[in-house]
Amino acid sequence: MNVQMVTPPELRECGDCPIRYRAVCSRCEMDELARLSAMKSYKVFQPGDVLQWAGEGMEYVCSIVTGAASLSQTMEDGRRQMVGLLLPSDFVGRPGRETSPFDVTAVAETTVCRFRRRDFEMLIDESPAVSRRLLEMTMDELQAARQWMMVLGRKNAREKVASFLAVLAGRRAFLTPEKRKNDIAVDLPLTRDSIADYLGLTIETISRQFSALKKDGVIELQGARHVLVPDYDGLLMEAGDEVEQAF
Repeated sequence: MNVQMVTPPELRECGDCPIRYRAVCSRCEMDELARLSAMKSYKVFQPGDVLQWAGEGMEYVCSIVTGAASLSQTMEDGRRQMVGLLLPSDFVGRPGRETSPFDVTAVAETTVCRFRRRDFEMLIDESPAVSRRLLEMTMDELQAARQWMMVLGRKNAREKVASFLAVLAGRRAFLTPEKRKNDIAVDLPLTRDSIADYLGLTIETISRQFSALKKDGVIELQGARHVLVPDYDGLLMEAGDEVEQAF
């Protein structure tokens, strides 16, 4: 495992962090932010590196700063299923729980801002802002999971692919200063094979749907892992309903 201990220059000050206004620290006052800053450290994981094994002791909790990680679960017979995707600003770990129920694996080069779990739990007890934000994020995650159940269970292939892209594009737009809804550039964190696994489709179906969305002008493809969304509202229409709350 090639895990780097780093402090990226652009992240040395919390105020310059790209996820500052969406992450668990988004409601912190300056004194709370200073306390978190004193606690934090950074790690960079390469694709395939495991952030956390299911059932192992969890020494750290963390926020995804850049990149992406998958949540997956392995059955007793060895079958493995991806059950979630963590994107920038998402929180990894459950304060109050000593282990993780899922394997958390980097699917792209991923930088995390991490805190020792016990120190973070003490901060939660003492900081209403952090505990309130963590509760908000937990409720948002629950809502997103319920919406994603509908995506997987009721939508057709085109709507599934459009929903997946809408989640990525919406998150990308939210984290940019202008929060624009046109010409959103999205770097796909998953290969098409992994997208197929995540959406319960075949890789051939994924490729056909990408090509169809491109032909209809809904997206532009710029290489195998880069997508441009010219009109976010148009992509939402293709998704079949509002998926903005899924991220």
